[in-house]
Parts: sequence; structure tokens; C-alpha cells
Amino acid sequence: MIRLLSVASELHPLIKTGGLADVAGALPLALSARGVGVRSLLPAYPQVLRAFPRLKAVHAYKDLFGGPARLLAVKHAGLDLLLLDSLHLFGAREGGPYADLAGHDWPDNWRRFAALSAAAADVAAGAVKGWQADIVHAHDWQAALTAAYVRHGRLPQTPVVVTVHNLAFQGRFEADIFPRLGLPAEAFSVEGVEYYGGVGYLKAGLQYADAITTVSPTYADEIRTASLGMGLDGLLRGRGDAVHGIVNGIDLAAWDPVTDPHLAANFSVRAPGARAGNRRAIEKRFGLKRNKGPIFAVISRLTWQKGIDLIVDAVDHIIANGASLVVLGSGDSAFEGALLAAAARHRGRIGVVTGYDEALAHLIQAGADAILIPSRFEPCGLTQLYGLRYGTIPVAARTGGLADTIIDANEASLAAGCATGILHATGSGDALKGAISRAIALYAAPGAWQQIRRAGMRADFGWGRSGARYVALYQDLMDRKAA
Repeated sequence: MIRLLSVASELHPLIKTGGLADVAGALPLALSARGVGVRSLLPAYPQVLRAFPRLKAVHAYKDLFGGPARLLAVKHAGLDLLLLDSLHLFGAREGGPYADLAGHDWPDNWRRFAALSAAAADVAAGAVKGWQADIVHAHDWQAALTAAYVRHGRLPQTPVVVTVHNLAFQGRFEADIFPRLGLPAEAFSVEGVEYYGGVGYLKAGLQYADAITTVSPTYADEIRTASLGMGLDGLLRGRGDAVHGIVNGIDLAAWDPVTDPHLAANFSVRAPGARAGNRRAIEKRFGLKRNKGPIFAVISRLTWQKGIDLIVDAVDHIIANGASLVVLGSGDSAFEGALLAAAARHRGRIGVVTGYDEALAHLIQAGADAILIPSRFEPCGLTQLYGLRYGTIPVAARTGGLADTIIDANEASLAAGCATGILHATGSGDALKGAISRAIALYAAPGAWQQIRRAGMRADFGWGRSGARYVALYQDLMDRKAA
């Protein structure tokens, strides 16, 4: 059995700010089903600790980046967890895991996630009695420095995989933190953690990792271009065959319209009639008037990357063509304000809930007709996968994982019965409006709309194929180490 240490800064169902948590929670379960023994390390944020009345300490630090810390072990929802408990690093703060209530990054993030990475290297090398990792899998910049600590640690030959969920978030800090990281002087170089005169956590992970994965094949290609490489395209091109694109899966048990407890009415691809009960629940929740047109949905961070400005610009087009819109999300205050203003202007046709509500997200996916995802770049995206699973047809930009997981409803795919959504050009307001018009026209042809919906609901976006690809990658790395 392969012993894998997974390292992430969030993990569903304990703490979530985005898709990283969903993957960090679901992938270990898929790997376990394939004979991989996974332990997951994450910070012991207060809300994580509150979930467990009893925890067992399995390792202690007298001083971990400025204060005491300990590793706590617990099993939860099929996951074997290690929690890094440290009051000075992860104790109660007014805000989220990475930023305060105003959205400003915590100034000690460099210390907090260096500590997580250093602890991961210790665990991999056997700090927890009776267990040592064969492979380390670190997710995003918050865990990427693990690769540096492993390479300069007790077991430098342990293979490390680093997964990039979003290259835009890199963990860049000033050079003056380097002496406090506990790494040898030679690590501060172009071949190590140095990045444009400072310290780059993600850059270090990409440099030191034995394998790099991204969350879709198209995104793996995109990040090796100057336009979407975010300054790291040269390094990624230089890593050659070490870069792999593996599409994310979703937790098919948590996202199952037949059994989902968050829905007003459960349904299936074979018995979709009850789905209408969820549409009525959405209308009530968002204060929408009954309308014969489709309900478009947005479930997203409200940011430029997600193309929210394009949606704001398309609001009047949606309403003028007989459709309605519901929005769930938070982000840039200007976008929040613009969407709330649109809701006031089109009362009864647009509803907006700011913030994030997991149960409401499930209900929207089960009751809306189409979900808008006009991202300027999208590494994988899970929202469209949930939409497909629940019969909410994605209207999305042709980029990254969106392009890999949605079959555009063009003439050929409609004739073949394999269309699952509508794709449009990236970054164009006119293209988005055109795609919305296509969706409204298809909605007016019930046979075509139901065909697209059924094809999406029948698609398999579980972790089966992707989990198998990860296992094959891990085994290849272990075989190379043994050779």
C-alpha cells in the first residue's frame, strides 16, 4: 500500500473557502478506494477544532515559528486527519483562514504556512510514531513550500507532488523572511525559493517537486504560455514532462440529486419531474416572480477573474429576453454593489445573496435552469460539474477545465445527442450575451433543452478516472525512486 501525506490549507467538510477544500476532502476518499493510505494534514483553525470533542496529540513542538504547537490525530467522515494546532499561528482571528474581514491578507501568512509545510516534512519523515510517507502531495501555495523542506530535510528522496489549483495565487513575500524559514542558505537561489528577489512559496514548490499537476489538461497547457503563466510559464515549460493535467472530480455522494438533504425536492435523470419543486423554492428564497423564461444562476467569488463584470453588463440583456437571475457569492465590493443595484432595479426578476451558503448552493444547482461561468481563466472549475450533475446547464467561457468538461451545444453535438452546455469566447461581453441568447432559444425548444440536460446528468465526473491517474503517477514516482 502506498502511504500518502496530503497537505492542504482547507478541507471540506471542516473548512472551505473554495474548490480546493472540495478536492482536498474528496480525493483522499477516492485514493483510499484504490488502495492508497492517505493522511491529510491541515491547520487546526478554531472551527475545525470545534468539530471534535476529543483529539489525540501525536507530536509536540516546543517552538514552531515562534510558539508551541502540536499535531492532533482524528478520523472523520472517512478521512485520517492530522491537525496542526498552534494558537499563535491558527488561533481565533476576526476573518477567514487567509485574510481579515476587510479582505487584507494576514501579515504573518508567510509564517503560518511555512509552519504547515515544515510540519508536513516532519510528518513525512516519521515525526508521528509508526507512520512515514511514501509520497507527499501538497496543494497550492499554502502547502507548496513542503517540497523545499522535504528536499532539505531528513528524507530528501521522498517524492513530492505539487498541485496548482490556481496559479494566480503564489505566496510571494519579501526576502527578509528567508532567514526565519529554517532553510539552508543555498535554498535562496533561482533553483530554490528565490523569486524576483523575494521568496516564492509556489515557485519553490514548482522548482523542487518531482511532479506538478494542474486541475485540467487545458489549464496545464495555458499556464505554460506567457498570457496565463503568471510569470511562472518559463519555469513550467522547463519542467517538461513533469507537468500533468488531471481534471478534478466531485464527491458523487455529497452531490447527488436523489439523496441531497439540502433540496426542496429530490429527483433523478430518470425521474426529473420533481426538479420543478426546487425552482419554486428558489423563486421564494430570492423573491422572484413566476416567469416562463429560464432562471440563470451565478455561484461564484465575485471577482474580475470570474468575469463578474461581464455578468453585470449582461443583466439588462437577460431581463429583456424574458429570463431571471439569481446570484450567490461575495468578493469585490464594487461587483457586489452593482449586482445589488441590478436586483433593486429589476425587483422580482433578480435576486442576490452575498456571502456563501453551502445548502443554498445545492438548492440553486437543483432548481436553476442554467449557470453562468464567464471566467477569464478557470483552472478546472467545480461549479459546472455540480451544474451538470444537477441538470443546471452551464453557459461558460471556453477556457481551462470549462473547455475540458463541457461539450458545446453546436449543430453537430446536438444532432449526436452529446451536447452538455454552451461555450463562448473568453473575456468578451458580446460573446457572453450571445451565449445567453443561445441558451434562451434552446430553452424555448423543450426537446433540445431536455436532451442537453439529460446528457449532462449522465456524464461521469466522479473521481474514478482521475483517481486512477493520480495512483499511476504516485506509483511511477516510487518506481523511479527505487530504480
